[in-house]
Amino acid sequence: MSTSDKPEVVERGTKDEKHKDDDKEEGEKGGFIEKVKDFIHDIGEKIEGAIGFGKPSADVKAIHIPKINLHQADLVVDVLVKNPNPVPIPLIDINYLVESDGRKLVSGLIPDAGTIHAHGEETVKVPVTLIYDDIKQTYDDIQPGSIIPYRLKVDLIVDVPILGRLTLPLEKTGEIPIPYKPDIDLEKIHFDKFSFEETIATLHLKLENKNDFDLGLNTLDYEVWLGDVSIGAAELSKSAKIEKSGISYIDIPVTFRPKDFGSALWDMIRGKGTGYTMKGKINVDTPFGKMDLPISKEGGTTRLKKKKEDRDYDDDDDDDEE
Repeated sequence: MSTSDKPEVVERGTKDEKHKDDDKEEGEKGGFIEKVKDFIHDIGEKIEGAIGFGKPSADVKAIHIPKINLHQADLVVDVLVKNPNPVPIPLIDINYLVESDGRKLVSGLIPDAGTIHAHGEETVKVPVTLIYDDIKQTYDDIQPGSIIPYRLKVDLIVDVPILGRLTLPLEKTGEIPIPYKPDIDLEKIHFDKFSFEETIATLHLKLENKNDFDLGLNTLDYEVWLGDVSIGAAELSKSAKIEKSGISYIDIPVTFRPKDFGSALWDMIRGKGTGYTMKGKINVDTPFGKMDLPISKEGGTTRLKKKKEDRDYDDDDDDDEE
């Protein structure tokens, strides 16, 4: 038999042993990685337990309305955040949403909102602005003068060592008004003293509150024109309560010179009446804070009445009808 006819000897045992060695090596590597992971996890738990890392807490303490008028309401939400950890934690983002009956009124994001000190607490202020025109244009069933419920949702996103990023959700409910300016009428002018050089008179104003909440009048800032002539402008301190959907009467003293009025004065004296314009604003207390509300009346008509005829408003109305 020639050497070429000799059968080839395959070392099966050697190859199988090589595969076993490879598998063993991979197993050892895998086991090593798992051991490292377990070790890191154990170390993390021990550090957390030893140092005392924990989840911060947050609570809405108050909602203020520093500014409110016919155009917008500015709200400031005071959120108390407590950090139990031995290191400061960053307040990464603040997301907020204000809705009414499930409908969004406004939403926003405040990035990089600050840092909460180690083992400390901070009152974080979240400013929110409601634009009434936007609300009324979006939801036409929300009427001026009404009070609507709202739900405020705030998410605070913080970054805590070991624990990572956490979201602290908060909610608060309340009510917000949609203010409406009051109607004003100059019902009558009563003389206290009459002369063409100087006349002292009293303006009888009627204020009608078209809001679903009471108004407590503090000051009245006004200017009045009879015809095209201004008869007076002033800022007066007046105290009066105008109930919701109610009417209040206010007397304002004025001094003017009738000779400056020309034919408008004679029309008033002859009982024909004359046109007047009144513009200004009132400062009022409301259940939601102080408000400055504009007052205006153009194209109104009024008459002069003698002081001796001055009785209550109902009697004067009867006199006007004679």
